[in-house]
Parts: sequence; C-alpha cells; structure tokens
Amino acid sequence: MNTTYPIREYRDIKRLEDYFLGRSEYRNYLLIVFCLNTALRISDILKIKWQDVCGKGGKINSHIIISEGKTGKTAKVYINRQIRSAIALYLKNSKKSIYLFDNGMGEHISRVQAHRIIHSAGSVLGMGDLSCHSLRKTFGYHAWKSGVPPALLMEIYNHSSYNVTKRYLGIAQEDKDKVFNNVVL
Repeated sequence: MNTTYPIREYRDIKRLEDYFLGRSEYRNYLLIVFCLNTALRISDILKIKWQDVCGKGGKINSHIIISEGKTGKTAKVYINRQIRSAIALYLKNSKKSIYLFDNGMGEHISRVQAHRIIHSAGSVLGMGDLSCHSLRKTFGYHAWKSGVPPALLMEIYNHSSYNVTKRYLGIAQEDKDKVFNNVVL
C-alpha cells in the first residue's frame, strides 16, 4: 500500500484546480474543491446528492449532513465560499441530476473513477502519486499549519487515535526545523 502525502504548497493546489477549470471540467473541479475543503472520505463525498447541498429554490445550504460510511457517525460539514463558488459554477454550466458527481447515467462516479481523475491530473502536472486521500490529508495539513489544534482535526476526521491524525498531517523534518528555528529562548 502506498503512503499518500498532502499537497504542501498552495500554488500546487491552485495548479490542480486550474487544470480542471482550464479544461471546462466543472464536475471534476467541484470534486477537487470538495475533497480539499471538507476532509470527508471520497466514498462519502461521492454519495452526496444535490438535495443534500441545495434547498428549495436552489439556494445552497450552509451545511451538508452525512452519515459517514466508515464510522457510522453523523458529520455536519460547513459549505465554505470556495465550495459555494464551485457549486455555482457547476450549476451554471451543467444540468442538475440526482448526484453531485453524476456519471451521466443517473449514478455517482465510482471511487476508482474519482481516483483516476485525480491521479491523472497529478501525473500531468508533475505532482507525483496524487490520490483522493492526498486531498483529504491536504485539508488537515493546511488547517494544522494555520493553527488549528490537532485535537480538533482529530474530531473533524473522526479518528479514534491521535497517532492516526499525526500521520495525516504529514509532518516533515522541515516543519520540525521551523519550530526549532522560531522558538529561541
């Protein structure tokens, strides 16, 4: 099993998003934005329906509420401005179906297809072995770097162990070096 790593540089996140926007692949752009901004597992993201995201009259909800497949726990996730913008762009350029990530036949795309979409873009962009899980880890890495306490990330991820969350953060030697450099007593 390969170890996945978060995308550490904002410019690489932007390049990944721009890759799909430049190709007018709005569903795939929304997929990337959802993976990066919700910390949800891909299996849970793919099951999201339009009715979970948009209320009556087409207004985008403030949160989505899902039952996580792996843990069975209910997660209430805020729909931030980046996700809202991606949803609006997708709606403007596509027909609404049952699932947010529709495969064109009334079902959602598969986990394998989502992996292919992300992995292929990563290869084209020279970003290495990029996966759906890389994007989930990217959320945690950047949240941690911005000061979010690891205990809160553990809660967001629904991890049962702090050690699992620590692995998700992808703490590198350069991160540790920065602490030693900045803490001068």
